[in-house]
Amino acid sequence: MLRQNLSQKMMQKLSPQQIQLMKLLQIPTATLDQRIKEELESNPALDEGDEANEVYDLDSDSEETTEEEYDEPKSEDFELDDYIKEYIEDDPISYKIKNESIQDIEEKTMPIAVQNSFHEYLDKQLGMLNIESEKEQVIAEQIIGSIDSDGYLRREPIAIIDDLLFTSNIDATEEEIESVLMKVQNLEPAGVGARSLQESLILQINDKLEKEPEEHKKARSIALKILLNHFDQFTKKHYQKLQKNLFLSESELKEAIEEILKLNPKPASGFYSPNTQGNQYIVPDFIISNRDGELELILNSKNAPDLRINDHYLEMLKSYKDSTKGRRAVKKEKEAVMFIKQKIDSAKWFIDAIKQRQETLHNTMYSIMQFQYDFFQTGDERRLKPMILKDISEITGLDISTISRVANSKFVQTEFGTKRLKDFFSESITTQDGKEVSTLEVKNILRDIIDNEDKKKPASDEKLKESLQNKGYNIARRTVAKYREQLSIPVARLRKEL
Repeated sequence: MLRQNLSQKMMQKLSPQQIQLMKLLQIPTATLDQRIKEELESNPALDEGDEANEVYDLDSDSEETTEEEYDEPKSEDFELDDYIKEYIEDDPISYKIKNESIQDIEEKTMPIAVQNSFHEYLDKQLGMLNIESEKEQVIAEQIIGSIDSDGYLRREPIAIIDDLLFTSNIDATEEEIESVLMKVQNLEPAGVGARSLQESLILQINDKLEKEPEEHKKARSIALKILLNHFDQFTKKHYQKLQKNLFLSESELKEAIEEILKLNPKPASGFYSPNTQGNQYIVPDFIISNRDGELELILNSKNAPDLRINDHYLEMLKSYKDSTKGRRAVKKEKEAVMFIKQKIDSAKWFIDAIKQRQETLHNTMYSIMQFQYDFFQTGDERRLKPMILKDISEITGLDISTISRVANSKFVQTEFGTKRLKDFFSESITTQDGKEVSTLEVKNILRDIIDNEDKKKPASDEKLKESLQNKGYNIARRTVAKYREQLSIPVARLRKEL
């Protein structure tokens, strides 16, 4: 049975400008430039300015624009002259933005090394292989093209067969793929084309035995036996079992393992790749410098170009006003002006969002700098105070979610290196004398204990807990395990060395 009833409920609805601001806050400085370019391409009313007076001051008291100013007309009787006058007489400086806070910092461009890619290097070596037919040549090229950026062949033979049939109309068998692959695995660097870590290491140690037959021959022969027959025990560091199974002394096993550790687990790691993450550079969002004992915060806005409302759109509004004096505007003229107004509104919204983004970033980072003042003065991580998102939220008056968006994927450049912003946030732990310290301090002490432990008998998590308790930190074993994992430190068994 259908019924109708009335009910009241409270809802919080974000305006389009607030949504846009939330998205901009999450963007780091390194990618902000691309976001601004996208907006410039989609909105012709937004323009890049280069006039010297196009300055936006973070401390200025410019009048804020409310959402009501941008409300769409509610009827056809809306007087166009009202908002045309508003746009023409509006202060143009309030919709221009330029941050010159780091104008004295010299702009430098990072030179890019130009060299052959890893796959081009492999292709050039094909002529050195014993390729017997054109079909084998095509198969070899397909295999090389299937090798990933680490140097491994992770595609199954059946998938390569399908690729050859689809791209080159060649019907190959698994035996032919395996035969050509064995030839490709003779290319440099050694270990390329392997289908697993074990196979790659075996290829590399065989290459050393072949090219340097007399150098460390015994140790490398033992290393080959370990990789071929006892790889699982080696990865789990069951050294006593290896000694027993291979009838080795401790020194012989140690020399063999040292030979294995010299091998490259990623054969292609020494070659340039445009997609390699290691070639990305960190662009700091903030810069903190020490000026005669006083900390100075600079908001890095080098990737934000000067923004303003396109003058051409303002001229079109003026032309419309002049042309309609003494007569009634036709429908097409009204539609054209409404389009112009929509684009100008969108441009103003975006510029306001960029301004508010800069203010929010500056206020948040300034509060963090004051909260962790001792650390930024000395660089001593032991001076870091316990700090959570709520602490900075209470200081700035901003919502916790806003602080989280600012801290996410942002970096600050200090005299002691470039730090990730979210690394300054940590919970507190109470010491035995009742003092609250940051969990970052506990992690650093834990790292020092592990660095200085006896590698032949590394400490278990229980032993690490006892060491921390002896230093005055009340901590449980499971907490030690959690901190160790966060520091990317393996368990005791995998830290063992001969």
